[in-house]
Amino acid sequence: MTVSIWQQAHQKREAAYDVIVVGGGIVGCSTAYWLGRRAPSLDVALLEARTLGAEASGRNAGFVLQGTHADYRTDVERYGKRTARRLWQFTRENRDLLAAELRGSAFSWRADGALVAAGTAEEDERLRTSLPHLRAAGAPAVHLDAEETNDRIGASGFHGSLFVTTGAAVNPLHLVQHVAAKSGADVHTQHPVEHVRWGETGAVLGTPDRHFRAPRVVFALGPALPELVPAVSSVVRSVRAQMLATAPADAVRIPVPVYSHRGGFYVRQREDRRLLVGGGRHAHRAAEETSRDATTPAVQATIERYLHTHFPWSPSLGIEQRWSGTMGFSPDGRPVVGRVPEHPEGVFATGFTGHGMGYGFRMGRLLADLVSANETPEALDLFAASRFEDPDAKQAGAAPDRSRPTDS
Repeated sequence: MTVSIWQQAHQKREAAYDVIVVGGGIVGCSTAYWLGRRAPSLDVALLEARTLGAEASGRNAGFVLQGTHADYRTDVERYGKRTARRLWQFTRENRDLLAAELRGSAFSWRADGALVAAGTAEEDERLRTSLPHLRAAGAPAVHLDAEETNDRIGASGFHGSLFVTTGAAVNPLHLVQHVAAKSGADVHTQHPVEHVRWGETGAVLGTPDRHFRAPRVVFALGPALPELVPAVSSVVRSVRAQMLATAPADAVRIPVPVYSHRGGFYVRQREDRRLLVGGGRHAHRAAEETSRDATTPAVQATIERYLHTHFPWSPSLGIEQRWSGTMGFSPDGRPVVGRVPEHPEGVFATGFTGHGMGYGFRMGRLLADLVSANETPEALDLFAASRFEDPDAKQAGAAPDRSRPTDS
């Protein structure tokens, strides 16, 4: 963005704040929101390189699910029962805070539950055997057999499912915009941070037109984080997701969000009866390990094949739009939170592994507490970057990811 000589005269070349949040997605906007709630006297700036929700937070399907990107049995096997339970409870808090704190009509809040559907008999067995663990964690879930599952969503070929009554869906872009508007922060869009200069009293962040100074900085970024904090490049990598939207169907046929094939596919029907469908990356992993924003015929064909196979009434619906988005994936599937190495006045959060809507609002509260409180926030240990410093934990975190994380 260029600035004329007339505009320049009215702009401060350097602005000072108490806290600067870098990143205008769900996590950054939520951090600004909770900073305003925790300490209304704080002068907070939110810097976004493009527009609010320009990246993953405005390109996903708007699922607000509980748990991680994987099924609960996988979480238990990977993290242990206690950690899996705490992760589920953290994301349940995220869902409940969205419902309690915000005006749902501003972002098309729907809380009719969600269906985790099995694409194979083996997956259905995993879902069914995870049910006791889920209920022990407080999850309101029931198992549906193949007939019940397919009847409920007008589908064919699913082997069973878990119906989770607390699943929800939103318009993700409107949610981000609403949270930012309610934060009370000074929102500066079209301000890409090009460099960070650390000093004894905090940091100066340089954008093409201005400098911003603050004693504390929060980096709420995905794959772009290493550009500003190179020391943490090992904890996040860029992965692309692709989606499509159909023309409106003649009726509401899919009443709740559907997440299937171990996160490999997902579909929902909007209020305007259009279907949003995404996934397919697990069949094209190498090609989708990229930061390039582009759709590909191969992945789009995989998504369409899924849609037409499991929803046999859908082939008559034309495809109105196709898009992609890049997300930050962590080494072990959990978000990563920490302090900037050698600069503890800076904190970062990244690596939401395609599940940012499930974590983001609650994560903003955690980051606000980390910045403004003298004590360690509750649940920080679930996401602490220090887990990768322990050789044993690092080895476990680097284990092959057998799940198929999505960008829902």
